[in-house]
Order: sequence, then structure tokens, then C-alpha cells
Amino acid sequence: MIIMFFFMYFVVSCLPPLHFAISNCPEFFVCPNHPPFRYPFYNASNTECGLIEVDCTTSGGEIQLGGQSHVILSKLDSNSLIIRNSTFENLVKEEHCEALMDNFTSPSPLLFSLSIISPNITLFKCKKNLSYTRVTDSYFEMSNFSHYNKCKDYNFYYTHPYTNSGVPSDLPHICQVIRLPLKKSWQFVRENPDKADIFYLLPSNFSISFSLSASCERCLKNDSHCQNKNGMIRCSDVITGAAENPDQRITEILGLLFFTFVIGGVVIVLLVTLIKCLIKQLKQIIMIYWLWLQKRKSNVNVDNFLKNHEFLAPKKYSYSQVKKLTNSFKIKLGQGGFGSVYKGELSNGNLVAVKVLNQLKGNNGEDFINEVASVGRTSHVNIVSLVGFCCDGRHRALIYEFMPNGSLEKFIYGRESSSNIQIGWEKLHQIAIGIARGLEYLHKGCSTRILHFDIKPHNILLDQDFCPKISDFGLAKLFLEKRSMISLSHMRGTPGYIAPELFSINFGRVSQKSDVYSYGMMVLEMVGGRKNIEVDVDHTSEIYFPHWMYKKIEVDEEQLGLHGIVSDEENKMVRKMIIVGLWCIQTNPLNRPTITKVLEMLEDDLASLEIPPKPYLFSPTRSINPLSIDNTNVKCSFVDSSSL
Repeated sequence: MIIMFFFMYFVVSCLPPLHFAISNCPEFFVCPNHPPFRYPFYNASNTECGLIEVDCTTSGGEIQLGGQSHVILSKLDSNSLIIRNSTFENLVKEEHCEALMDNFTSPSPLLFSLSIISPNITLFKCKKNLSYTRVTDSYFEMSNFSHYNKCKDYNFYYTHPYTNSGVPSDLPHICQVIRLPLKKSWQFVRENPDKADIFYLLPSNFSISFSLSASCERCLKNDSHCQNKNGMIRCSDVITGAAENPDQRITEILGLLFFTFVIGGVVIVLLVTLIKCLIKQLKQIIMIYWLWLQKRKSNVNVDNFLKNHEFLAPKKYSYSQVKKLTNSFKIKLGQGGFGSVYKGELSNGNLVAVKVLNQLKGNNGEDFINEVASVGRTSHVNIVSLVGFCCDGRHRALIYEFMPNGSLEKFIYGRESSSNIQIGWEKLHQIAIGIARGLEYLHKGCSTRILHFDIKPHNILLDQDFCPKISDFGLAKLFLEKRSMISLSHMRGTPGYIAPELFSINFGRVSQKSDVYSYGMMVLEMVGGRKNIEVDVDHTSEIYFPHWMYKKIEVDEEQLGLHGIVSDEENKMVRKMIIVGLWCIQTNPLNRPTITKVLEMLEDDLASLEIPPKPYLFSPTRSINPLSIDNTNVKCSFVDSSSL
């Protein structure tokens, strides 16, 4: 590309200098009752002689701006006019919202620079709905803006003319800047502030002036002017050569340029093709070597672990046995980033769920090791049982007891769904207690204490009696000592459930309280029937979910108003869950209860519970970048939760 550029420059620089001739346009034209109009204005009959169209009528003239026709009342100077728009005037008289919707004129910046309507007023048009209005009202009230809220879809905010206020640099993204003409007699507003509503400030006629862009000014200095040809703005010069035969000269130039592009293009295509082939081959070689190395490391890590912990591990199955008990993977229960889950049956008739891991599993088999090490040494009614595992060559699989009701997730999102009807508020309360008991066992009941790091509805399975069982220990962390330091090589958890201290040690130390935070978010979702963070909702909805839950206990003293609550007892039960959830998601780990305390709160009377402080809203999607966290090297201190 660089070679072709220099070749073209050499060809053009060797050509004789060019001169220009301007197009044939009238110097001026006249409309009745007005002084002569000159460029950039042009008569409607000469479309190539200017940039701003003026249509002369018997009484005067009209100007076309922003797709609207404006009557020219008078001409102040060569580029300034006083104009009137009857449609706009009628909309203002009727106080119709349509008058406030769009900038009054919107010429393309390619045509000319618009010296803004003088005087003018700036409005901020903001979308109107429950979430948006909370944001915009709060934002503009702090700046003493006036408010017009009688329009159906938008709220309008503006300052009075005697207030010198520009466009704020942190204007909410849901707001649009609108500039409209302003009455010149605005001084009257100071004496009559009650009449200073937005429609009172808008005039029936106003002045507007134009100035050419810098490129068009340069064109004028060369005795030419800009033209609008098929939406493209260009100088009206016609290229002519100094030779006796201009047409022949132009043909020579075009021929040389065409030859240059063809030769240069062929060379570039060949070079790019060659480079792509080399890069592709190199990538394949690197990928094959990397996969071989990862597989080798993974096999070594898993084999070493199973060898050292054989007495703790459950029964080992071969890959052929796994295929047999799943009937060649006939019934698929689900799929995720880890792999797929299939329904199976043991020789004794017991049903199982077989999680077949992807062959290229990351972290050198760490997730597989975590599952075997964590679940293999647990035994609790609220922890899913690991029946066996498969580590046969490149095949990895985990065999669990079968949970006929699947995950908690499908029962709590969408209160109107038929599947949710069979779980009432009392059962949800019991499920919350069961999950807390399972977590307490992991944190205190095991000989080797376990942090789960991924508590969420998707990882809570329900048996035939809707007894909850904690599953998916792929991100779990084991520690033997009562106090120890742990190092997290990467961020653990799911956005929306990750405790703040896992993003930065500035929030506190990693402990069992990190699982408590995830548990609290899950309990609030169980009550609210929606995810606290969803990819298909706007950021405003994301922010107000915990606030909304907080207001349920802060404002609604008697009834919570949630779907399906039919008795005072259920109302108290749900209020208790909200209070517990809000205590669990306190940003500072020191302010969160231990999971043992959570159990006490859930099983205590509502009257004994205090309403927690309003939690600082920590959102991972908004906080990762500002904290500049390197997720590949997060060092966190672990402390005993009993000391927090």
C-alpha cells in the first residue's frame, strides 16, 4: 500500500499544473419586497448555484430548512434572515407537544455551519417511564431545571432564559438536546415568573444566520463556490489542463491512475494472500502444540490427585461403563459451558445424572478435581451426592444422584409460569433454609472446609420432595487450616452473585462471607421472581432491583404486594427472607452475618429482625473497569468468618 501511494504521488507530481474554471451561475437574484439574495442562497430554479434554497413568491419568499418551509419576513444582512414557520406557530399556540420534539432546523454540517437561531433556548427531552423518570428527575432537580411533564412519552427540562446554563457533560444517555427559538422579549419573564412555561417562551418569528464551512470558504477564495450534487458537497470547479487538448490530458491522467491501481492492487492481493497462508499454518502448529501440552498437564494433575486421594474419591467408572449406564447418551437433561448432562441408570436401578465434561476443559482439570475433591468428601441432605466419576484417557465425567425436579432456577423466574405454581411461599422459605444448612455444613461441618464461590439458583437442585441440594463445585476452594491465605488465579463466580471483595481487596477479605453474599442475592431473586442482573435489560433496571426490594420492607408496612401472598403468615415469611437477603448483600463483609446467623434469622420471629442499612449497590458490569482489576492475578486474604 505504501509503495502504491508513492508511485501515484510521483505520477501526479510529474503532470503539468492544473487551473480551474468556475460554473456559470447568476451573481444574485431578487424576490419581491426583499434585497437581492447572493450565495449561499439560490433560486429554486437554479439548483446547482448554492446551498440554501429560496423559493420566490408573489409576496416575498420562502426558505427550506430541516425539511420544512419558512416564510422570509425580512433580510437583515447578506447571511441573516427573520423567518416564520406557521406550522410551528400553531403548535405553540395549541401547546402541542409536537412543537418540542425536534430541533427546529437541522441542516447537514457538510453544507454550512449554522450560527444558531438567536436567541434560542436549550431543552432536554428525556424518555418517560418509571425507571427513567427517577433518574432524570433526580438529576435535573439538583440543577434547578424547570420541568414540563404533560407530554405522553417524554419529560422536558429547561432553564429560564436569564439562567446561563449549557449542556451538562454528564447528561443522562436517555436524554436528547433540543434547541428551539426564544422570544426576544424574555425580560418580561423576570417580572412574571409564573408565566414562564415553555410554550410562553417560544416566538412566532425569529432570526437565523448562516456561515460557510471552512472548506467552502476556501472554495470562494478560488473564485468558485460549493455545490450540493446528489448529496455530496464539492467545489464547482471543472478540471482543465494547460495543454492545447484538455480532454486528451484528462484521459492520460485517468489511464495512469487506473494502471497504478491495477498493478498495486494485484501486488497487494498476492502479498496479503501469502501472509494469511503463513499465519494460518503457524496458528495451527501453535494450537496443536498448546492442546497437546494442556492435555498432558491436565492428565498429570488429575492422575496425581486421584492417586493421592484415592481413599476419599467415590467409585471410578470406565468410559464404556458411562456409555452403558446412559444408553449411549440417549436422554440429554441440559447443557452448559462445562459440557452436557445426561440421564442414566445404575445396575441397581437407581437413576443418576451424568455430567460429561468438555474434552478441552480449562484450568488443567482444576474444575474436575474440585468436584471430586469437594463433593466426594461431603455427606449432607442438602449437598448433592457424587455417586462416581470417570477419568478414562481424554474422557471426564461426574455421576450424581438424579434430581427429578431439576434446578431451582426454573421455579423462581416468572410468577405466572405453570411450573412455579407448585412452589408456594412456605416451600420457598423452606428451600432457603435448606440451602443455608448446606452452606453451613460446607463452611463448618466438613473436616476440610469448603468455599463454594458459585451459589446461584442454577446450581441448586431439587429432589422429588423439593428438598434443595447444592451442586456444581467446579469453582470451590478447599482449605485445611482454620486460618490460611489463599490465592485466586482467576475471578470466580457468576456476574450478579460475585461478592465485591472478589473484585478488589479494598472491599474486604475473601471468606465464607463471600458465599453469604451470593446466597443473599439468590434469596432476593427467589422473592422478586427475576434476576438481579440480566443481559437483556437496561442498566437502570439492573441498578434498581435491590432498591426495589429494600422499599418493600421500608415502605410497605402491612402488605408486600407480591404475587401469590394469601395470608399474613406468608407475608411475614417473605418479609423475613427480604430482610435476611439484604443483610447478606452488604458491601462490607464485616456487616454480613455468618451462614449460621442467617439460619437463626430465617427460623426466628420476624419481630426480632432489624432492617439492615440500605446496601451500596455493587454491580460487576459497572465496577470491573473502574477498578482496573487484573482477573488473571487476584491475590486475596482469607480470614476465619467467626472473627468477622
